[in-house]
Amino acid sequence: MRGTDKRELAATFRERLAILMARRAEPPARFATRIGLDRSALSHFLDPVSTRMPRTEALCDIARAEGVTTDWLLGLTQTTNGAADIAPAIEIEQAEDGRGETLLASWHQQAIGYKIRYVPSTIPDLLRTEAIVAYEFGAPESAKAAAKADQGRRLLAYTRRPETDMEVCMPFQTLEELAAGAGIWAGLPAADRQAQLRHMARLVDELYPTFRLFLFDGRERFSAPYTVFGPQRAALYLGTLYLVINSVEQIRALTRHFDGLIRAAAVGPDRAGAHLSGLAEK
Repeated sequence: MRGTDKRELAATFRERLAILMARRAEPPARFATRIGLDRSALSHFLDPVSTRMPRTEALCDIARAEGVTTDWLLGLTQTTNGAADIAPAIEIEQAEDGRGETLLASWHQQAIGYKIRYVPSTIPDLLRTEAIVAYEFGAPESAKAAAKADQGRRLLAYTRRPETDMEVCMPFQTLEELAAGAGIWAGLPAADRQAQLRHMARLVDELYPTFRLFLFDGRERFSAPYTVFGPQRAALYLGTLYLVINSVEQIRALTRHFDGLIRAAAVGPDRAGAHLSGLAEK
């Protein structure tokens, strides 16, 4: 890039950054922390003689935190108050219209190289047997069950990639109820329940350590089902909807919540396979 172009780009970015800071009316140090920058880096970006620009990841973090687009930050669009330039902090996406499965696959692909943090609603998608999918979502030939089965296969393939880093946290009571045929599993034959537990035991051992299963006590901790896709987004599963969070600050809050579940885990990933095998034998 020519020096003049780089100076112009830096000047535009500096101007847009100043607009965001003025809108927030908060101290520079607090602004920097909220958008994920070091105080010194923010000072460099605001220096009138500096041509320093943030890396792509940092630029995206700023845009998400402030509800704007990277195009607006770089001056590629001049509209300062148009709806097209605003990236909403929270969105609603349909989960059961077929598009939800496509969105999940897309979100996972976009998060390659980042840690995925996942609290499932029941059994993790990628660990379900066909019998469990049919029990939860209808006959195998139904559109919903077929979509869920395909989603599970794609997630399992994704998890087997060497660059994958995924942590799953769930209450151990969910597995105990499955083993006992209690709660929602009351109508599932014992053979299918045992097969599911053995299937999970085999996979968590096979996929470890890039896939790690943590089991916490649901009597002491509570969590709604959600997934954090690295620093990019988080999605809370509401049954028929996904509540999609794009705000960096809120994503970090969910990440801290997930890390709290891990710290409270009664069964770590090194013992998860043995725990599942023990439940299967009961």
